[in-house]
Amino acid sequence: MKQYSKVTKAVIAAAGYGTRFLPATKNQPKEMLPIIDKPIIHYLVEEAVNSGIEEIILVTRAGNHIMEDYFDNRSELENELEKNGKLKYLEIVQSIPQMANFVYVRQKNHLPYGNGSPLLTVKELIDNDEAFVYMFGDDLTLSKTPVTKQLIDVYHEQHPAAVLAVQEVPWSEVERYGSVKYKENAPYKYTMERGYEKLPKDQAPSNKVQFGRFVFSYDVIEAAINTATGKDGELWLIDILNGLVDAGKTVIAQPIEGEWLTTGDPLRYLKTTLKFAMERDDLKDELKTFIKDEIMK
Repeated sequence: MKQYSKVTKAVIAAAGYGTRFLPATKNQPKEMLPIIDKPIIHYLVEEAVNSGIEEIILVTRAGNHIMEDYFDNRSELENELEKNGKLKYLEIVQSIPQMANFVYVRQKNHLPYGNGSPLLTVKELIDNDEAFVYMFGDDLTLSKTPVTKQLIDVYHEQHPAAVLAVQEVPWSEVERYGSVKYKENAPYKYTMERGYEKLPKDQAPSNKVQFGRFVFSYDVIEAAINTATGKDGELWLIDILNGLVDAGKTVIAQPIEGEWLTTGDPLRYLKTTLKFAMERDDLKDELKTFIKDEIMK
């Protein structure tokens, strides 16, 4: 059985067009939309770093240089903050480039569309004996122990080919996501038998659905290279993972402790913003009063 060293790299897929947020995403990626006072992508990087990740590989597309600028120094702003004595904010902006080592790679147009395509983009940046974290750029989490750390711990304990995070959702929501079926009598109870993409609730095997947190061995990249495009001509991650299962590899669909929050559409983006606001002592009380007053109108 392959053994892998400490997981130190995270790949964040941030190459989409954010069409549900147009025109706001016409000139900026959705991952740069703010959740209060930090962009979405910042929260993902924080989660990864708090889980022991040292190198962040951002898979972007043409026109997304704003993310590269965000994780770089901006001398003019820093000088202005220092001159005006705004040292608290100076410390904040100076700390951003120091969060991790950042690598940027563009997803080229010749690759198929799909949530598995970023794996083809980074295949030369991951060693063939290395495991890594994979994150969707529009999924956020709230938890005491970072969700990414939870998955890394399971990976080191079980040594599977892949670990994916799952969370229970209401049955009425199942058809929006990919659901999983578990193997019966497997040595590890969360071993996946099959994943299914966006099945209606009367066909889905469970209401445990995958979201954008994974730990992958290099086996997943090799499988991505050899997986054909599927529905709508896209390279689906679930097809890659099912292929690994068919090849006799272990894939774990791990329920997480905490809460997954998506920003995939305007309504869920607003709900996520409110959830994060309620976590902040400087905002939650006045916000609760405001919401209560609005409801009572």
